[in-house]
Amino acid sequence: MQEDFRLIVDLVLVLSAAAAGGLLASLLRQPVLLGYLLGGMIVGPAGLGLIKEVIQVETLAQFGVAFLLFALGVEFSFAELKKVRAIALGGGGLQIALTIAITVLLCGVTGAWETLPAKGMFLGAILSLSSTAVVLKCLMERNETETPHAQVMLGILVVQDLAVGLMLAVLPALDEPPEALGLAVGAALLKIGLFAAGALAVGIWIVPQILRFLAKTESRELFLLGVVALCLGVALLTEHLGLSIEMGAFVAGLMISEVEYADQTLTYVEPVRDIFATLFFAAIGMLIDPVFLWKNLELILGLVALVLLGKFLILAPIVRAFRYPLKTAVIAGLG
Repeated sequence: MQEDFRLIVDLVLVLSAAAAGGLLASLLRQPVLLGYLLGGMIVGPAGLGLIKEVIQVETLAQFGVAFLLFALGVEFSFAELKKVRAIALGGGGLQIALTIAITVLLCGVTGAWETLPAKGMFLGAILSLSSTAVVLKCLMERNETETPHAQVMLGILVVQDLAVGLMLAVLPALDEPPEALGLAVGAALLKIGLFAAGALAVGIWIVPQILRFLAKTESRELFLLGVVALCLGVALLTEHLGLSIEMGAFVAGLMISEVEYADQTLTYVEPVRDIFATLFFAAIGMLIDPVFLWKNLELILGLVALVLLGKFLILAPIVRAFRYPLKTAVIAGLG
């Protein structure tokens, strides 16, 4: 087959497998997300090996998480963000710190790694993060994005996404002298601060003018193209700065959330978001190797138990300490 059509064929296969898997999951009354993962796993390299352009498919799949977070930013708005800023900053930061500290302690007690605390901190940093895309997708399926526990979870997830930039700067410098570590932390915080200030300025003075200009054309296509370009442009900028694509897309959504065209933007973007989000989850499924899972089942189950139980025991009391109801604290901890 000509190379020009290979990627198209792969995309058709992935989306078809995801649709079939999602339908099966829906019939079994399971989250369709599981069906997308299963579909991707079946057609992926570790399954039937039908996908040839794996890297290209995975690259396109990044659009899915970008559009998911962009739509979240448009819906969330600065007003909603202010409501949960205390639990997001205080609770989210405390959860990350406690998860890393407990993981380092467990590694030391069990002797999992001889070189401590660097490797324990690396594992703890990974375990302290959650997938905003997965949590958001689950909340959307259950129509719970406006509930108090969802707002708490999403606020904490935003802080986790911000922390990725700091972690990427700090983790490589753990074996360096203290001065190098301090410089890495300072540089990361400066990048985050400059990006936040720049995003605020652009969101106040530039983005509203662009949207109003696009709206005046009365062209749905031009409006959608402009919004998509803004979303992906800011996402790529954050990636270049060492932050996450998710964070950039979310901030781009926040820029639009305060403009009168926010609802119109969301209506236009939602179909694009759903298609690319499906591709994203199917691409994650393509990365799963059932043989590897089976060979490392004991270790993987241990890590899963550590995440499910450990993070619940860390986060639920934190949410409760911020004077949220017990029900909200329990659901947020589980989420």
